[in-house]
Amino acid sequence: MEISQLIILIEKYNQNRISEEELGTLYKLLERKEYANIFKSLVKDDYQLKTKNIEFNKKNSFKLIETNIEKTTSSKNLYKNRLYKYAAAASILLMVSLAVFWDVRKDEKQLVEPITQENTIFEPGSNKAILTLEDGSLVKLEKGETFQTKNVNVNEKGVVYKEGKSKTKKLVYNYLTIPRGGEYFVKLSDGTQVWLNSETQLKYPVSFNEGETREVQLVYGEAYFDVSPSTEHNGSKFIVATNSQEVEVIGTEFNIKAYKDETNVYTTLVEGKVSVENMDNNIHKYNLVPNQQLNFDLKDNKITIAKVDTKKVTSWKNGVFSFDGKELKDIMKVISRWYDVDIVFENKDFESIKFKGNLSKNQSIERILAIMKSSTINNYEIKDKTIILK
Repeated sequence: MEISQLIILIEKYNQNRISEEELGTLYKLLERKEYANIFKSLVKDDYQLKTKNIEFNKKNSFKLIETNIEKTTSSKNLYKNRLYKYAAAASILLMVSLAVFWDVRKDEKQLVEPITQENTIFEPGSNKAILTLEDGSLVKLEKGETFQTKNVNVNEKGVVYKEGKSKTKKLVYNYLTIPRGGEYFVKLSDGTQVWLNSETQLKYPVSFNEGETREVQLVYGEAYFDVSPSTEHNGSKFIVATNSQEVEVIGTEFNIKAYKDETNVYTTLVEGKVSVENMDNNIHKYNLVPNQQLNFDLKDNKITIAKVDTKKVTSWKNGVFSFDGKELKDIMKVISRWYDVDIVFENKDFESIKFKGNLSKNQSIERILAIMKSSTINNYEIKDKTIILK
């Protein structure tokens, strides 16, 4: 309870909404030794600390804190008080760990108390999946559960297949389906590692035929692949197929995003080399180099290739949402999948507002909405499993 109270007070402090009584409570909490470094634990990924945007925010946040302290209290010895050091450091770390959004249209920022139903909490996603075996049987996988057959072992890491080649020419397939509010990891029989995002399905052989092309299908959703190189498999290629394209791999790390409800398919190369072949009437191949992203616009049948920050594109598998100039309607698709909620825009003007920032995936959706509300949305309301943005 005290930790929750501490976070709420720090947020009010940063927003210059803290009362004299609350300020006294805050300083009293921060005086306890066990709270001195508590906010460091909120910074779970060095990535959040190293981005230029965060550094910029830290610098300006410190200046803001100094100003707020002078306005909020008249103590002459405040700068000598060790509580000031704790409060300032904690405030900065909180702002970094939550990675406050910076709205492109800064003149529209406003602070409004949220309207929520009491005791309504949408927990962040977790490790969960449905494994479909070759005989059609379904195995529900959740954190802490184990499962084993002659070919596959499920443990705390995820689904791990037995190494080796197929003993018959006919390939046998399994499916791994990740629901909304879930993510999962699978290691294929050739050693290829795959991280699967929310609302994703992957089809793959239990084992591959020796000397033949290794092919899997990203039926829908988003996945990050760390492919076992062809040099370890007698030169056999690795192909990831989607409904609209094929990605041929020599040995590399890359990300594919191909959701059913989106009209763009994104292939992002982190390292190595891939060749992307779109499946329209006029088949073309495009070779990517590291830090390039191919965007296949299914609606216009248009291909564009651009340089991107791959750390931001793949941050989802490291527990971070990274939104770099994304529109709110696209951000809310990501949020809805991870928290398994529906989003309704009562005010359609909000859909095109762009945001820039990073957020931890391990916090409640109410906290994320509060951060966004402090930037631009007027308010929100929660009804059952639907969030209405106003």
